[in-house]
Amino acid sequence: MKSSLQNILDTRGIMVIDGSMSTALENMGLDLNHRLWTARALAENPEQVKQVHINYFRAGADCGITCSYQASIPGLTGCGYTEAEAEVLIRRSVELFLEARDEWWEKEGRDAGRVWPLCLAGMGPYGAYLADGSEYTGAYQVSDEELFEFHARRARLLWEAGADILLFETQPSLHETLLEARIAEEMSADYWVSFSCRDGEHNGKGEPVTECASTLSQGHPHLKMIGVNCTKPEYIESLIYKFRSATELPIAVYPNSGEVYDPVTKTWTHSGGNLEFGDYALRYMAAGASAVGGCCTTTEKHVRQVVEAREKYLAMNRPPLVPRKEA
Repeated sequence: MKSSLQNILDTRGIMVIDGSMSTALENMGLDLNHRLWTARALAENPEQVKQVHINYFRAGADCGITCSYQASIPGLTGCGYTEAEAEVLIRRSVELFLEARDEWWEKEGRDAGRVWPLCLAGMGPYGAYLADGSEYTGAYQVSDEELFEFHARRARLLWEAGADILLFETQPSLHETLLEARIAEEMSADYWVSFSCRDGEHNGKGEPVTECASTLSQGHPHLKMIGVNCTKPEYIESLIYKFRSATELPIAVYPNSGEVYDPVTKTWTHSGGNLEFGDYALRYMAAGASAVGGCCTTTEKHVRQVVEAREKYLAMNRPPLVPRKEA
């Protein structure tokens, strides 16, 4: 069985992305208050990781993100694993997804007429490894050579393990994202990039997302999608329009459920948004998003709301808008 991003978009009109791995694991009783965060579960709770994927497929996700956001060679070795063990754990994130997909497909997915879900190999920015909140700003001191090797080694492991797409997510800056794009292009690996944004116009570092989209749209033939995640839901609609003005690439959005993260206390608090997640999702689709899902603090119920929003949107006989560039 094989699927592609374009196949899912053609079949479903809009692709539904899954929800948070961390919140789902915490709801199962796991303590993720650790430098490795969800990556710790790859070693200690692999069956729960697998079950999270299955639960999101059941909720309606057409693709899913591996439990590898904070799984890196230096991060794992810094917590006592050998390099060989670290490589095994990084590959395991893809293997668990593939096992979950196979099991769900045989038991439910095929007979239900669902699409074959894409495996997105999630990779956070360098700041996620630092675990100091800098993943939202890009404010860390590291050479380009170190940054390149940090991302390249993990990307190769995830791709060789069988991921369908490399997903460089929660990216705070264009500079780091361009290094990651170079890695994927040199590997001839399909990928998408997703920025975290501070408002409705700028990424975490403060760069206009129009500049990011325009730059990445040139000379990157393996880039299949671009978008935003780990951002307040009320900023997303504006960001979609900004992306659409600068690129013809499909746009993916998967914001937080509405809470704001405090990197000092490592806690989430409600931001006071007044719309249901499904209502936001419907707005994103109307704005031209080709893929919609959830990031931090989202769960299966949020994915189900996105599925319902897609049904409502397509029932309006309003197909997804074709991305366009401004003249």
